[in-house]
Amino acid sequence: MDRTIEAVLFDRDGTLVRDVPYNGDPARVELMPGAREVIRDLRARGVRTGVVSNQSGIGRGLLTEGQVRAVNARVEELLGPFGTWQICPHHPDDGCACRKPAPGLVLAACEALGVSPRRTVVVGDIEADVMAARNAGATSVMVPTDVTRPEEVERAPRTAADLRAAMGMIL
Repeated sequence: MDRTIEAVLFDRDGTLVRDVPYNGDPARVELMPGAREVIRDLRARGVRTGVVSNQSGIGRGLLTEGQVRAVNARVEELLGPFGTWQICPHHPDDGCACRKPAPGLVLAACEALGVSPRRTVVVGDIEADVMAARNAGATSVMVPTDVTRPEEVERAPRTAADLRAAMGMIL
């Protein structure tokens, strides 16, 4: 990448941790391969980190905010503290400005971290993550999983096989 990166924002489910749909149970949190090492390396280099995550289970009535906070706390137990957590609790039909692919979560995270979106990379596993980055003026790296649609991978400007490869592109 052709600019200094000050922050990396991660999608939670499918990127930092295995995607368990509508997970409200911290005991079900399982790190994705390489997550611990990648986060450690970023912090060692002074790169700020944050999480941007759609959590429509709240808006759908399937999860409580407390359950989401408990899962997020478990993620931090495993990976250490992030500089910001930006969560969209809305139902997909609510038309909010924060739900990815809208830029709201990315912009809020950049503001909380005191960085420009132009010096920020968003790492995620689906096109909504890539589009949120683009819509906010940030860079994206897609790390596809089994649930990522092939056409989304084809449209992504940058893809990496895993988190370690993504960090190789960023750093």
